Amino acid sequence: MGVHIDIYVALAGLIVGFAVGLTGMGGGALMTPILVLVFGIAPLAAVSSDLVASLIMKPVGAAVHAGRGTVRWNLAGWLAIGSVPAAFLGVVFLKAIGGSRVQTIISVALGSVLLLAVAALLFKMYLDHRNGTGRGVDEKIRIKKVPTLAIGASIGFIVGITSVGSGTLVIVLLLFLYPRLRGSQMVGTDLAQAIPMVGAAALAHVIFGDFKLGLTASILIGSIPGVLIGAAISSYAPTAFLRGALAAVLLVSGLKLVNVPTLAIGIVLLVSVLVLLVAWLAIRASGRTLGELSGEATKLQHPQTPAPSPSTS
Repeated sequence: MGVHIDIYVALAGLIVGFAVGLTGMGGGALMTPILVLVFGIAPLAAVSSDLVASLIMKPVGAAVHAGRGTVRWNLAGWLAIGSVPAAFLGVVFLKAIGGSRVQTIISVALGSVLLLAVAALLFKMYLDHRNGTGRGVDEKIRIKKVPTLAIGASIGFIVGITSVGSGTLVIVLLLFLYPRLRGSQMVGTDLAQAIPMVGAAALAHVIFGDFKLGLTASILIGSIPGVLIGAAISSYAPTAFLRGALAAVLLVSGLKLVNVPTLAIGIVLLVSVLVLLVAWLAIRASGRTLGELSGEATKLQHPQTPAPSPSTS
């Protein structure tokens, strides 16, 4: 029997992959809710298939960062020591519960993690705006082993249950624990440690979950070119605004999955759009102000030398 490819799922994968390539985050946080809410796929099957697709996608980004030297391998190793067994145990936990309760638990857990991801994403955007994106110090850092293991274990368990959290949540927690680590190193380190973690969760879902080969293939057919296209034009896009839009989508998806009434979700979406519009206008205004101040500072630092007065002699 051949593998059934769903062209609409592939199209959704293309859109999600494009968003990931453009903003660097949002893969599982977007794809899994779309599969559940738009295509009506059972939560366990959506999580299982999305994780296997992620396992194929993660090494691509990790290889790019490894080539650029932006992976802290010692930090990635300690994260993986905590995340790999926890990710496998997350799936075993779902299997132990069994029955129809699994789908409800996954749906509510996924919604809760998405709402947490929104808070983490907004906080990261705030820090980027305050400090400047990618700032940090390229220096040797002392690994805080117990807290790092705890981050890995907690995120690994969440990923095993929901397929969400391997990007945004890890990076924000690393910001707290290692504030002097450069942004590019956080992303590279997270991608590297995510490979064994997602691998453990994907293996457990293939064994215990509801893995659908056709669904995974459909996601990959769209998401691989989407990621490449998004990454190719990422330097030309207003990333801060796109991440704000991503946060709004995750917020609505999370509220829907935790069974918030549709009217309330509509109000939240309207408020989110208005906030994004105001924030975008404010950023543009502050950008102009900063440009004017920069120009004035340049004039002060390099005043124009007056023309020499004609000699009287």
